[in-house]
Amino acid sequence: MRTGFLDVYRSSPGNFLVSGMENCKQFLTIFNLYQTMSNATNLIHSIPVDELTGSISVPIYQTSTFVQDEPGVNRGYDYARSNNPTRATLEKIIATLEGGKTGAAFASGLAAIDAVVKLLQSGDEILAVDDIYGGAFRLFTQVYAKFGITVNYVDTTNADNVAKAITPATKLIWLETPTNPTLKISDIAAIGAIAKQHNILLCVDSTFASPALQQPIKLGADIVVHSATKYIGGHSDLIAGLVVCKTEELGAQIKFYQNASGAILGPQDSWLVIRGVETLYLRMQQHCKNAQAVAEFLQTHPAVDKVYYPGLATHHNHDIAAEQASGFGGIVSFTLKIDTAEAAKDVVCGTRYFKLAESLGGIKSLLCHPANMTHKTIPAEKRHAAGVADSLVRLSVGLEDAEDLIADIAQALDKVIPTKTVTAHKYESAVL
Repeated sequence: MRTGFLDVYRSSPGNFLVSGMENCKQFLTIFNLYQTMSNATNLIHSIPVDELTGSISVPIYQTSTFVQDEPGVNRGYDYARSNNPTRATLEKIIATLEGGKTGAAFASGLAAIDAVVKLLQSGDEILAVDDIYGGAFRLFTQVYAKFGITVNYVDTTNADNVAKAITPATKLIWLETPTNPTLKISDIAAIGAIAKQHNILLCVDSTFASPALQQPIKLGADIVVHSATKYIGGHSDLIAGLVVCKTEELGAQIKFYQNASGAILGPQDSWLVIRGVETLYLRMQQHCKNAQAVAEFLQTHPAVDKVYYPGLATHHNHDIAAEQASGFGGIVSFTLKIDTAEAAKDVVCGTRYFKLAESLGGIKSLLCHPANMTHKTIPAEKRHAAGVADSLVRLSVGLEDAEDLIADIAQALDKVIPTKTVTAHKYESAVL
């Protein structure tokens, strides 16, 4: 077997000689990069070269149907709702990245969630994280409650709470970690062990982390859900959802509901998600770096009360986040000392680079006011109990220069620094 340059170095790095100290330093830099970037390399090369033409980009099969050789005899595809080569490639890629057996691509993140809930039947119970995405809450309470599926909301940041809340009817544990929007961290491995002990499915919505930072199946989850609209797509130009299952049997059920209900992802959007996957690791590195800088700044601003970011040592379960993920993500949330929706509105309407919009995870920075936007469907008492205050602002920290983003949010926050003048004239209902 031929011995390569890297193999020689690995066999005896202490005796390896390179002509000139500078060349040696350059080589060591490249070698260290090779080691640390192996996950990125695996991700990029999980995207196949087209076997038919050699195309380096996955082809878009823009077709509704496929010609059959004989009645019932096809070349792996018969109708595009049931399967499509572009979508199938994406599904294989996401399953590989998550360490699962089967992937399924849907028309939205909520369509993906819907397919998972279809695994249940009347009389079953979902044990769900209390700080839950508003769309999931709406689906659970206003759609599936009518069919006899109940939901018990629990603070899952302590695994003991999960163990205590399980009932004979509990068939699915639903986690988000980090959660939307207060970035609560749950111990996937600990809760996975509890679920396994009770023969309960564990589904983790890992949208905020993406497979670049966290692989829940490897930690004990049975199912992983993503809104690929967010970080996986990464460019704010598509709507998509993904489900990955740990076993082929569970995957077959999800694929059945995907075909039976028809909420599939089209080939154009499938290609856009694949395009996003190509740069996912690089983007997530910068999202994490910028978010850390913004979070640390927010801790120092006199208008800010609480800062929620798993990368802060003060964040609850910071150690768990550091253990189960390779980064802390690009979302930062904070509350104001003037805890009113009016004060939050002044902040979110007063920025230049942070654009006021729903969604997150794109290259451009966004911000929103969850109480009036993403979590408006959640009753105020439940929202407050989960820690989503009236003044809470969620930032999706993009890829702009961190100093520009900090300056932008600083000038908006300066307008709501609590003083007697400000509170007397504009925020009379605030409790300081």
